[in-house]
Amino acid sequence: MLEKSRPSGELAVLAGVQRALNRRPVVRAARALSHFGEHSGGWVALGLVGATVDRRRRVDWLTAAAGTFGAHVASIAVKRVVRRTRPEHPAVEVLVGTPSRLSFPSAHATSTTAAAVLYSSLTGRALVPVLVPPMLASRMVLGVHYPTDVLAGAALGGLVGGLVRRKLKT
Repeated sequence: MLEKSRPSGELAVLAGVQRALNRRPVVRAARALSHFGEHSGGWVALGLVGATVDRRRRVDWLTAAAGTFGAHVASIAVKRVVRRTRPEHPAVEVLVGTPSRLSFPSAHATSTTAAAVLYSSLTGRALVPVLVPPMLASRMVLGVHYPTDVLAGAALGGLVGGLVRRKLKT
């Protein structure tokens, strides 16, 4: 009976991530990232700040913000086609609310990666390795995504971000 309740595959990885990282400061940071990235809102807001501050490249900042939101919309479209439900197992604790029961791909991972790709071009800084891993890990720490959800979201965000980046004048 005990063997049947032990998670396997991606659930085992997810449960392992939670066991390793389920500490109050980590969960608090993961929740903050979750709220910041909800519906790509924080990333779009940063693009609007960039457009306000960097008047010379205002159109590029607005394009990048729109591309970030577009990546979010693309992830929602894929979710509705795939219809994979979020993790549910006694070994996985859900630590944050979600707007839907659909998990593939992670919209947070998608919009964060798109924002990192696009804003890297505008800031001249390598933002992908700084921003993307914490967001991907946070979705698993919070128990709302499988590892393949966050990886697929990052891939989709990288694709959309790369396509939109071609439109930037910088």
